[in-house]
Amino acid sequence: MPDAPDFDLQSHSTHSDGDLPPMQVVALAAAAGVRLLALSDHDTVAGVDEALAAARQHGIALVPAVEISAPDGAHPDIHVLGYGIDHRDERLLERLAAYRADRDGRADRMIARLRELGFELEESRIRERVAQGKPVGRPHIAAAVFAHPANRERLEAEGLHDPPAVLVAYLIEGAPAFAGRTIPTVEEAIRVIHDAGGVAVWAHPFWDVKDPDEVLATIDRYVGYGLDGIEAFYITHTPEQTRLLADRAEELDLLTTGSADFHGPDHRHFREFRRFDLAGRVPRLGPIDPR
Repeated sequence: MPDAPDFDLQSHSTHSDGDLPPMQVVALAAAAGVRLLALSDHDTVAGVDEALAAARQHGIALVPAVEISAPDGAHPDIHVLGYGIDHRDERLLERLAAYRADRDGRADRMIARLRELGFELEESRIRERVAQGKPVGRPHIAAAVFAHPANRERLEAEGLHDPPAVLVAYLIEGAPAFAGRTIPTVEEAIRVIHDAGGVAVWAHPFWDVKDPDEVLATIDRYVGYGLDGIEAFYITHTPEQTRLLADRAEELDLLTTGSADFHGPDHRHFREFRRFDLAGRVPRLGPIDPR
């Protein structure tokens, strides 16, 4: 993809819901032509040092990052990206630990709801992640449902042929087993990122909020909280959505970032670096780009 952007500012490793360890994420990014990468695991910076070392080995730039999940009114899972953070900051590490504890409680609530719905779970994988100190997210819960043989006939009858299909059917917002986060607020997430020396960017706005007018109003509200930028360029955004976001960011003097949200080479949606469109607009990476 010679004409694709040479940056990709959201990716995930086995420290959250990605399929590969950080060093392999970086290696694949470099092989795909990424020159500026962010490892942005959910509510953790545990993989950043490994990613930084791998980036030096592969000759690419890597910005320390994190993706913080926050409930916001009717939207239970807004994501705020923090770039250029001090990933060793003690206050940041304390707050992320609290957010992961809240996430663990959420996972327990979803597991309980799945059991109430009559599902069994293959819990060995979940126990393994817990033993390793890694968070348990919805992809891991869906995989545990899919792996248990007692569910096979029911899943086939419902047309759920892989773990992502189970996740969509039962674990997304509005689905029968979904449970939301309780902390932090979006405003708190932005403040925590700023306190760690970073800039705060609203990730994939149209993934969480569908109505264009509501997206614009939400951007304005988040700017009041101190938001620094928008992930205008995203793999699932349409050209119209991208241009709308980029134009509003220019009006408000906000940064505009982009990503293909890499989770692994076998992921149904997020498997290929640099697969996002600028739709004729110029990114504004500002201090995120050290090159």
